[in-house]
Amino acid sequence: MLRQFFQKSVQPLLRSRWLSANTNGAEGELKLTKILKERFPNAVTINVEDISGGCGAMFQVNIESSDFNGKRLVAQHRMVTEALAEEVKQMHGLRISTTVPSESNKG
Repeated sequence: MLRQFFQKSVQPLLRSRWLSANTNGAEGELKLTKILKERFPNAVTINVEDISGGCGAMFQVNIESSDFNGKRLVAQHRMVTEALAEEVKQMHGLRISTTVPSESNKG
């Protein structure tokens, strides 16, 4: 009975997710990293970590980029959210940390 419920109710939901049973959190990390590298080519650091236990439902994103120079924190986070707009639609959560490189890290 439980098996039938799982097959009829839960498995279709897993298949419809952006990072379904066919992929894992590590693949999601790579996908998000690629998108962010394209959007922030001047970034000193881009780190994406699946913090959902590997299912790809929640990520922590850390970016250090001169693209954020002179922008308020809310604007910086909006830039990241806009870059990941399609992917964010499929997530349960996204933690964003942005910084501007110090003078010693530039170049």
